[in-house]
Amino acid sequence: MSVSDPIADMLTMIRNAAGAKKRWVVLPASNIKKAIVAALEREKFIRRYELIEDELQGKIKVYLKYTPANESVIGRIDRISKPGRRRYVRRDEIPRVRGGLGTAVLSTSAGVMTDKEARLKGLGGEWLCNVW
Repeated sequence: MSVSDPIADMLTMIRNAAGAKKRWVVLPASNIKKAIVAALEREKFIRRYELIEDELQGKIKVYLKYTPANESVIGRIDRISKPGRRRYVRRDEIPRVRGGLGTAVLSTSAGVMTDKEARLKGLGGEWLCNVW
């Protein structure tokens, strides 16, 4: 796995596990990853997550969510801001993903939050990823 973009690696692991119809996926933990996963849980894209402590950095076990027809709730998950090209948005430029059906995840001065939360608080920040 790449070391230069751990967030992209995490999103790819979630995307691959959902495509393979896995019930959960275990990710290496970091504070930013925990915050992104918590935002996905708040928006109901995943069932839940739990933190697994070990002697290293720890792990995050993400339980994926599926429809009754066994289709993944996450249709697509894309990295927007990348190490080679960071993307920042002001509070009046926060995108509406799929006309409001999806969610953008932003890293703001008040922490990682969804586009809806950032609009309510009037904050802009780094546009991390889109999920729908």
